Amino acid sequence: MHTVSALQAEAALMEDDIYLSVVLPVFNELENLDILHHQLKGVLTDLGRTFEIIYVDDGSTDGSSAKLQELAARDDSVIVIQLRRNFGQTAALSAGIDWARGEVVVCQDADLQNDPADIPRLLDKLDEGYDLVSGWRKNRQDHWLWRKSTSTLANWVISRVVDFKLHDIGCTLKAYRRELLNHIRLYGEMHRFIPALALQVGAKVAEIPVNHKPRLYGRSKYGLNRTFSVILDLLTIKFLGNFLSKPLRVFGSFGLALIGLSFLTGVIMLFQKFYSDISLIQTPLLFLSAMLFILGFFCVLQGFTAELLIRTYHESQDKPTYIIRQIYRSSR
Repeated sequence: MHTVSALQAEAALMEDDIYLSVVLPVFNELENLDILHHQLKGVLTDLGRTFEIIYVDDGSTDGSSAKLQELAARDDSVIVIQLRRNFGQTAALSAGIDWARGEVVVCQDADLQNDPADIPRLLDKLDEGYDLVSGWRKNRQDHWLWRKSTSTLANWVISRVVDFKLHDIGCTLKAYRRELLNHIRLYGEMHRFIPALALQVGAKVAEIPVNHKPRLYGRSKYGLNRTFSVILDLLTIKFLGNFLSKPLRVFGSFGLALIGLSFLTGVIMLFQKFYSDISLIQTPLLFLSAMLFILGFFCVLQGFTAELLIRTYHESQDKPTYIIRQIYRSSR
């Protein structure tokens, strides 16, 4: 095994045509890696197609980094991308996808709960003309309260907010066509919303049931503390899908509504003044009317600012959400 620079690695990645790239974010999964790689290599070899396995070490501290380097040293189908720190699953997936060279990209977790044996079924469904095939953990092997019930509720809410129906949007096991991923950028915790982002660019999305195994080693990296970030990302997806090119319609609508309420409050205040003989000093309506007008005015100004930012966004350079420390590949 040898260590290469980012530019050297990029040049090497352009040498061969690869059909399938499998991307796996890894964070403290030392005990799972040998078993996972053995299962994955067997399934991919049986496909009879060219493939690569991309492990993204997302700042592991349990020895996973050394194990991944060992895998890269003995297996020339393995690429290990080591990030400088723990950037999170979305950034790790984004790093792996950016470096993948396959016509098809499959993403899955490295905790042995996703079954590599499902990959051929995902590819078969993709061959039916779909751009993205998502796994559905129909018999999910997780705690019924902390994971399953909250996931069911989240899937129900997300499906209605973004106007599409999937049973299990949070399942990492998905297959994508390369050209689809070229139009999607991932930020925050948005990896779970890739189907929604794909639909926004006109992709055909399908879902199939997949196996889900109990966790054997390590512990889950997910908890209820991610709920709020998911909610905020969901609002972002809704905004990007409906108002990315016209943010003034969001801020301006709020602003005009507040200004309208300001004038309505002013009319009520004047009615009280002339017909009920209530002094302007005795009522809070004057203050309320002024505040509503000011808030509405600033909402409209915020909309204009957002319009300028959107134009900057569309014309700016792409910047990744991760920083690569090293790329490890076999020297053979």
